[in-house]
Amino acid sequence: MMRKTSLILLSAAAGAAATLFLTQPRATLVGSTARAASSDTYRQLNLFGDVFERVRSDYVERPDDSKLVESAISGMVTALDPHSSYMDAKSFRDMQVQTRGEFGGLGIEVTMEDGLVKVVSPIDDTPASKAGVMANDIISHLDDEAVQGLTLNQAVEKMRGPVNTKIKLRIIRKGQDKPIDVTLTRDNIRVRSVRARVEGDDIGYIRITTFNEQTTEGLKREMANLTQQIGADKLKGFILDLRNNPGGLLEEAVSVSDAFLDRGEIVSTRGRNAEETQRRTAKPGDLAKGKPVIVLINGGSASASEIVAGALQDHKRATLIGTRSFGKGSVQTIIPLGSGNGALRLTTARYYTPSGKSIQAKGITPDIEVLQDVPDDLKAKTDTKGEASLRGHLKADGQEETGSQSYVPPDAKDDKALKSAADLLHGIKQTTSAPPPSDKTTASKAAN
Repeated sequence: MMRKTSLILLSAAAGAAATLFLTQPRATLVGSTARAASSDTYRQLNLFGDVFERVRSDYVERPDDSKLVESAISGMVTALDPHSSYMDAKSFRDMQVQTRGEFGGLGIEVTMEDGLVKVVSPIDDTPASKAGVMANDIISHLDDEAVQGLTLNQAVEKMRGPVNTKIKLRIIRKGQDKPIDVTLTRDNIRVRSVRARVEGDDIGYIRITTFNEQTTEGLKREMANLTQQIGADKLKGFILDLRNNPGGLLEEAVSVSDAFLDRGEIVSTRGRNAEETQRRTAKPGDLAKGKPVIVLINGGSASASEIVAGALQDHKRATLIGTRSFGKGSVQTIIPLGSGNGALRLTTARYYTPSGKSIQAKGITPDIEVLQDVPDDLKAKTDTKGEASLRGHLKADGQEETGSQSYVPPDAKDDKALKSAADLLHGIKQTTSAPPPSDKTTASKAAN
């Protein structure tokens, strides 16, 4: 029997970052299970074959057979739950690039404005920054082809490519009378998933935007830099900002949690069969050297973010501040379907925090709830409906929770959750409108 190595995914919603974890080889979908299928199942498969042939022969225009099969697979899998899906070959490649956090490109963060690509910022020490590309530059042409009419994804796809290949950009810059043509050579670009700064003069602030293959190394580097900048004696503690982080690699979520824990379980995953249960535990060594840790979460914190928040909360290693998280507590396995055939993304397990809680369709309740002041024109757009609102979601163990604020003020001085975290690290007492974890014994047991 053919066997394939598969990958496990955790993701918040369609298009969100995925969480990968290498598992034991799994059998392909054809095997003893299929041979043991009931006669009713075979009759249904015959029905599918009859419909397929009727569409091929009688549809008004000749259909593409491969597209019919892909659509049938997609329909079958997406009917299971919101996170299971079929990925064609291109989607599979894009997912691998996203989770790897490393690709051949130019090193610019971009957005779309009035049909043209606008540079948000160049990434330090990349071809774009070295060539003088600046924030707010408008890219009108790529290799003499107009950007107008392309989607942002199509434009990004054109700018990415093999390392050491060239691309010409035509740039419109405010204050310049004529467009600027610049030819760049693509290089290996690493996505910065971790950013940090000194908050006040004695707090290390660390923002993780996604969990890719670069995240743990980035966290270690930034924590060391912050400790050096502030001074170990002066450092009050760390603020770990996971707000609006949709997830990422399971291995990275485990290792980020491990960075703050000396021992104990981090997360367990449980499938349909008891023998598929896996437990991940912390290794000795706390990168924060026992300094206090505050974790910021909100309605956009999902999957891998919730693993980190749940582990640190259950072990009482961190205080959680913000609003209830998304509530995505299921695990997806990525099963490659052979060369050029894409991959199957299939929900295969639920995950549980160290105290044995499933956060599926419930989310994680912060220790201290802090609501932001939201501008009137954004009030309708600042709440996420959460996992419980997704059609076909896996049901929760117990009461489900929907909706939570996900707004983060663009200016740090208006960020009430950040201020609360800084005050707490400075010893200023906080009040909470969110109940503390209900089971006070299981968390301490998991740490022993």
